[in-house]
Amino acid sequence: MIRVPLFCFLLILFSASFVHGQTLYKIRTVAFYNVENLFDIENDSLTFDDDRTPKGKDQWTQARYEQKLSNISMVLSQIGRMATGSSPDVIGICEVENLQVIEDLVHHPNLAQKDYGIIHYDSPDERGIDVALLYKKGVFLPVSWASHRLLLFDEPGIRNYTRDQLVVSGLLDNEEIYFIVNHWPSRSGGEARSRPNRMAAAELNKRIIDSIQRRNATAKIISMGDLNDDPTNDSLKKVLQTKRKKEGLEEGDLFNPMEQLFRKGIGSLAYRDQWNLFDQIFLTSSLIKPKEGTYKFWKAAVYDAPYLITKKGRYKGYPFRTYAGGSYTGGYSDHFPVYLYLIKKAVPKQKTGPYQKLETKY
Repeated sequence: MIRVPLFCFLLILFSASFVHGQTLYKIRTVAFYNVENLFDIENDSLTFDDDRTPKGKDQWTQARYEQKLSNISMVLSQIGRMATGSSPDVIGICEVENLQVIEDLVHHPNLAQKDYGIIHYDSPDERGIDVALLYKKGVFLPVSWASHRLLLFDEPGIRNYTRDQLVVSGLLDNEEIYFIVNHWPSRSGGEARSRPNRMAAAELNKRIIDSIQRRNATAKIISMGDLNDDPTNDSLKKVLQTKRKKEGLEEGDLFNPMEQLFRKGIGSLAYRDQWNLFDQIFLTSSLIKPKEGTYKFWKAAVYDAPYLITKKGRYKGYPFRTYAGGSYTGGYSDHFPVYLYLIKKAVPKQKTGPYQKLETKY
């Protein structure tokens, strides 16, 4: 009996070869990851980044920075690999300090060969953290991009500086699609007290989506981010009016696959032994029932691989983070990444992957 090495088997599985009598699908992965304070070691006099410096409270050294880059880049290289054999095609990230740390991330050996492009703006956030979009240059071609400012004011009328919302339109394998990357205001001061800020963020997100849909009612839009709210909170259900079921969606509706996961007890971060699913990806109904031969939603998930989970101690079972209880632990992030797959039927004459036969009926 001839034994085929596992590597060769996987190579065959994810290659462009076709199986007669079976329907194959082209698969693309879209992911989002809150990378938990990816800062360089320099002190920026314009932001509150003093803790993340060598002399700061966190003793943020070059060695720790490089370990963080290695950790995060390794995670990104693995998301979606089970179905595609490669890293995500489009990635939204948040809690990055500046363009340089993102460039260091995509040029790390774990990701360098993927040839990721970067779209990033400096936001006015007080801590200097931003959102960004990474994309494989051979898969996605950006056409336009803009940063939308979220204006918040405290009761005395003092500006509350927070993150912008990044909007990118482009061609995914020559198919027009829009991506919105979010990092909504935190729950600092308590959920109830901070709720109006996230309602305002949801309203901005809705205005962005509405403006796109006024130009094209069937536009394919994917909005993702750390929303600091669960799928069942008012910001999602009342402002954005997201739906948890694919059945009955009408043109322009927003489908949130993360709500079903949340109702099953699945989360992306934990606090005081309670799981939340703040990291979400939701999309327009045009990605549920698209035109024949174009991309559509397949499924979504939280990427909670065993190596991302704290193995022991007070935070056992929680995401394995960089700092815990004020001490450096050398982990990854206090959030798990989330991701979804887009699929479309493979064209017989095409000879480039990734392709896979899917067991689920669509």
